[in-house]
Formats: sequence, structure tokens, C-alpha cells
Amino acid sequence: MPTGAPTVRKFHLVLIGLLSVALGSAPMLAQFVPRMRQHLVNQARALSLIPANQKAPGKNQISIEVVGDQRVIRANGIPDHLTGAFPNRGNPNPIAAQQYVFRIPAEPKMAEQITPLRMQDFGIGVNGVPFDPGAAEWYQGNPRGGWQYEALSGAVVLGIDANHAHVQPTGAYHYHGLPTDLLKSLGVKQGQHSPIVGWAADGFPIYALYGFQDANKAESPIVELKSSYRLKKGRRPGGEGNPGGSYDGTFLADYEFVKGAGDLDECNGRFAVTPDFPEGSYAYYLTNQWPVIPRNYRGTPSSDFERGPRSGGGPGRRLPPRGFGPPPPRR
Repeated sequence: MPTGAPTVRKFHLVLIGLLSVALGSAPMLAQFVPRMRQHLVNQARALSLIPANQKAPGKNQISIEVVGDQRVIRANGIPDHLTGAFPNRGNPNPIAAQQYVFRIPAEPKMAEQITPLRMQDFGIGVNGVPFDPGAAEWYQGNPRGGWQYEALSGAVVLGIDANHAHVQPTGAYHYHGLPTDLLKSLGVKQGQHSPIVGWAADGFPIYALYGFQDANKAESPIVELKSSYRLKKGRRPGGEGNPGGSYDGTFLADYEFVKGAGDLDECNGRFAVTPDFPEGSYAYYLTNQWPVIPRNYRGTPSSDFERGPRSGGGPGRRLPPRGFGPPPPRR
């Protein structure tokens, strides 16, 4: 369970205050600066999901169009399916409409090097709800220590519902794992190639679970694709700043990529033919195994998916929620 850290919280509040005075934006900063919490748990626990039996507070709104060389996605972030009850014991935030305007390449290209996912959305579902696998939860509340908690490990109670989603302080509902009801509504099932379930921040499509066994042959059998990540063997280092304990998935650092251990690369994707791209495209896949939602980009992610205040506003999810956003300027 989380353990209080008054000294860390006090320091963090002072930091927010100083930034607010300097930038004159206290209300906005308070929404986006992550709350430091100290955790000392070093082993995973059974993940208890909140039943998804509540009607979303509003109507889902989403539009996707290609404008020039960009795919423009506008959404209010309200899911088109039932959710868990929010607030709840592990999450004090109610769901609220957002103002999302994301611009991604309509014809994305693979970069020379992969880009690790930081504290940002990996992409967005076709229903306008972001894929945001990372959790701002660290061992001893210390990001520099490198021991970031895996949101689905159960080690830290985050109030996640049966869609593997919960809510940020801004009211933004977002997926940390497989979006159960979204996949059901899209007809994702064994024996059929997955439809596109979302778009990554670098412009490549996101599929879920099922694809062609042979990435280059659409006539090959359809199988469940497997991640190539595995738990490390042995025990974590102990001592000052390190959690110790067995590698069991409590932390992101508990996993390592083993090339060829599964079907997918270190970005949880591959170049493959799909029903939508019969000539082939790089594509990401949500998987049952970690990382579930990819943690690396094969292309160059759009800055629209970064979080935090920005002078003058702009597209993306940087602003406080104000409803369904206006269309972006055409380029």
C-alpha cells in the first residue's frame, strides 16, 4: 500500500508554488505537475479491477480525417462504453470531457532509432480515448532511481476498472492495458485479423492480439501474436534506493527484451501486411503479455501527445478540459 511522505509532498507543493509565481499559471500547473507519492512495495499483488457498470458522463465524440499530409484526430475523450465508478478508493477523479486535437503523419516513416515512451500518451483509440500505459508512481517517490511501477502489477492501488483504465486529475479517462469493451465493440476475436483499434503518436496503426502468422502473407493462418519481453531471472539489487525482491513485474525494469522470443520487436510491433494495408505497413499490436501497450516508438512521435501546460495553448492534450475542440488550422 502507498506510504505517506509529508516531506516530499511539502517540497513538491513549494516547487509548484514557485513555478506558479514565475509563470503566472497556478491553476494550470496544479493540474499537470504529477503528485509525488512514496511507495515501498517491492512485489506484485493481485490486481483488483473495478466493475465496468457505469454509464459514461456524456456522449462520445470523435472525428478522424486526413488533412494534407496529416491525420487529424479530434475527440472529447468520453468513452463509448461502460466504465468503472469514478471516483473510487484508488482513484479520486471523476471522468470529464476533454479537448483533444492530435495531428499525426498520414504516411508515417520508420526512424533510424526507436524512441522510448516517456510520460505521454502512446496513442489514441478509434473511440477517442488515449492509450497511456505509464504510471507516475516510483519506488520511494524517486524517478531518478529508475524503479517505475507497472500500473497493472497491483503493487500500487490505482483504481483501475475492467477496461484497464482510470482517470487523471484533469478528468481524462485513459487505458493502461487492453481496452476490453472497446475490443468487444470492434469485434476483435480469435480467428480473425484485428481491425485497427487506434493510432500511435508516430502515425502507425495499432491492432490488438490477432494477426497473420506470416507477416508477409495475408493467406497465412491468423494467430495471437506474442510479445518478445520476458521477466528477468533472479532478484533485483537491494541496498539504498533499490527495492530488492524477485523480478515479478512490479516494476517496468523487471522486464527485458529477448529478440525472437515472440512475434514482435522491442516496440511491440512489426512490418506486416494487414487487411488495411495489403502492401504492408509497420504496425503495433496490443498483447496479452507485457508490455500490453507498447513502450517504444518505431517512428517519430507527434509532440501533440505530450502532457503539460504550454504558453499560448495549441493542439494535443495540454490544455485543461473545455469540451470538444475546434478543428485545427489546415496546412
